[in-house]
Amino acid sequence: MPKPSRRRKRGAGDDDDDAHAKNGKRPAASVLTSLDVNDTPRLELPLFQLNGDPRPDDEEEEEVTGGGGSSAPEAEAAAGSGQSPHQQRRLWVKDRSRAWWEQCSSADYPEADFRAAFRMGRATFAVLCDALGAAVAKEDTALRAAIPVRQRVAVCVWRLATGEPLRLVSKRFGLGISTCHKLVLEVCAAIRNLLMPRFLRWPDAGAADAFKARFLADSGVPGVVGAIYTTHIPIIAPKVSVAAYFNRRHTERNHKTSYSITLQGVVGPDGAFTDVCIGWPGSMPDDQVLDRSALQQRAAAGMMAGSWVVGGASFPLTDWLLAPYAHPNLTWAQHAFNEKVADLRRVAVDAFARLKGRWACLQKRTEVKLQDLPVVLGACCVLHNICESRGEEMDPALRCDLADDETLPENPVRSEAAAKARDDIAHNLLHSGRAGTKFF
Repeated sequence: MPKPSRRRKRGAGDDDDDAHAKNGKRPAASVLTSLDVNDTPRLELPLFQLNGDPRPDDEEEEEVTGGGGSSAPEAEAAAGSGQSPHQQRRLWVKDRSRAWWEQCSSADYPEADFRAAFRMGRATFAVLCDALGAAVAKEDTALRAAIPVRQRVAVCVWRLATGEPLRLVSKRFGLGISTCHKLVLEVCAAIRNLLMPRFLRWPDAGAADAFKARFLADSGVPGVVGAIYTTHIPIIAPKVSVAAYFNRRHTERNHKTSYSITLQGVVGPDGAFTDVCIGWPGSMPDDQVLDRSALQQRAAAGMMAGSWVVGGASFPLTDWLLAPYAHPNLTWAQHAFNEKVADLRRVAVDAFARLKGRWACLQKRTEVKLQDLPVVLGACCVLHNICESRGEEMDPALRCDLADDETLPENPVRSEAAAKARDDIAHNLLHSGRAGTKFF
């Protein structure tokens, strides 16, 4: 028995549907009908609250809804659920863990662990936050709450102390990568603008006399107000003037292409910086960096009269800069003088070793742009002075061994009067019993 046919009779409208189907188009009435049908309500994804910077970073997305853009089905669904059809602006963000920072900022976090992470104790960190609060604080917005001042400062200090890449800083503090980068630059700029005039400045007349007395008691060399040293900070090869930043001496020693900028500074008897010159290309020798520094301008204005700054063999002898004898076949008095200069200069070498050890970002090639590096390096010097003035002890294991090569200047003696003064100091050291016996 044949099976009954289930084919329905074709109407007049069916031929039109088939014709549109063959042409790959659907009639407008059919499209509108499908839009009006909404059997299942749309699910709202959960929103995460972000305590971060108002500017979204590379891992944040922003969705704007509301106004008059709601469709009829959405309005009907909202009306059925008791919600307003006009929705507010919302921010979609990536959920990140802030467990580490919340643990560090808690009162029961061990002081030793806090000092190991931030290179300073809680009391010094609180002083730093209070000093920078007005400059780095932000107001809450309609989208999210502002990052607290303590967390902003902590992001910068931890980044400078560890030198870790921004992606790891982001994971530590539960913030976006670009947000962390922006915080580091903002806090460093605030340190330079607000704290550098207070904590890194040339000594006034009273402080200079105190410095001279301390150096005289330690070495027997009169009139010394500080010791100068130059170190190199590694950088990524710049896109312009590559040859100027090429560090030939570091490249030959390490057998690896090296680019750097210079950091030249004067250090007082307490190990704190009193003057810094930052940012000149790594191919420039120490004497040329000195000629372009504010210290040289101060000396040219007559502000260094009656004072000595002690340098190494890479610096020239001038009316205010005391350098060791560099020629061969030295006399006993000249040997003794060079020993005393090395002892005085050790103050600056130790300060730079602590600076690089305390702020490990100075030992690594950084992601910071070349034009922003002087601000970051200046902030490190200011933070070093704050830690030194507050007696913050540094873990000896963090000390950095410096490897800065010295080259003799083209003109090692620039003043005959300074040469005679150096001979007199060497003679007095030998005949006053302050020369020592290392050269025998």
